[in-house]
Amino acid sequence: MAREVAAKIVFYGPGLSGKTTSLRKIYETVRPAHRGEMMSIATEGDRTLFFDFLPVKVERVGDCSVRLALYTVPGQVFYNATRKLVLQGADGVVFVADSQPEAMDANRESLANLEENLFEHGIRLDRFPLVMQWNKRDLDGVLPVEVLRKELNPRGVPELETSAANGRGVLDTLKAITRLVIKDLRAKRIVPPPRPTASAQPAGLEAQLTQHLQHRQQPGAAASQPVQGGGPVPRVAPVAVMPPPRVEPTPIPAPQPGPKLLGAASALAPGDMFDHARAAEAAFMTGDYATCVTACTDAIRRALAFAGEGSLGQQAFLLRVDGADLLRLQGLATQQHLRVDDAAFSLYVMMQVFIRLNAVGLPNGE
Repeated sequence: MAREVAAKIVFYGPGLSGKTTSLRKIYETVRPAHRGEMMSIATEGDRTLFFDFLPVKVERVGDCSVRLALYTVPGQVFYNATRKLVLQGADGVVFVADSQPEAMDANRESLANLEENLFEHGIRLDRFPLVMQWNKRDLDGVLPVEVLRKELNPRGVPELETSAANGRGVLDTLKAITRLVIKDLRAKRIVPPPRPTASAQPAGLEAQLTQHLQHRQQPGAAASQPVQGGGPVPRVAPVAVMPPPRVEPTPIPAPQPGPKLLGAASALAPGDMFDHARAAEAAFMTGDYATCVTACTDAIRRALAFAGEGSLGQQAFLLRVDGADLLRLQGLATQQHLRVDDAAFSLYVMMQVFIRLNAVGLPNGE
């Protein structure tokens, strides 16, 4: 109904290859009216621990607007569970490769890890929108593009040379992956076709009724009706002669089940926690209960932070969140073998926290 398509693009690659820097340059370049708040969590060495989230509006496709959600993943191997979670529901990937010779092993390992994690989500890398970003081209002694292409891009996917430090080529990379994602969404019939023009034959019962009502409101429209008397009959007559409305399939496909469907938790989530809620719901539906609990726990921690500084217990008290539920959820987060009722309980606690935030009007401006 909103004629808006949301696409998730993940910047993937080894640690310190320039993923976070690329997103920051995009953030600085995009007009403030077209960007959301950028969130980043860093550890020592300014490495991304969880993800950066940058909603960006791009040009319209047909009569639909497109909203991009841009993420990065932590490069280190021991954060693989987080990388796998961030990849969930992705529509395209930018692989940010470090062009320095000493980074080639890390590039290969990260690319293999990307293929493995996508496969666990039921996606084959060779059939997925992918752009290679050869980064750090401004440094001395970097490998030739031909070497990088031979080692990392045997498929021959689009590739661009960039210098994330000064922003050169970063927006071109974003444009390239956006084009691939939109093409893939069209092939999957996710992007709906343009609405019919006024001269085109309306499709479906709703469209035909709308055209009929507009026609009745035009001056002189009643004079063209063959029925006399001005009673209720003119309302019914045009509908009665319409062809069976459900014989022709509607051009807009029904939503496919998957992580993009808006569930109860996503509907309650404030903007900053929307993707956490969506990831938790998707994990629950696929039976990945550990990931569901992890996503819920992280979303709750972020949500409670809106209550102000202090311990988790103090924040929960201010929002009137049941402390016993939080303690039980923290216990679940440390367990390895989780059941469906554990994941359902974590979703319940997360939704309760979202309800409390909505009740007190937090976060401000949401």
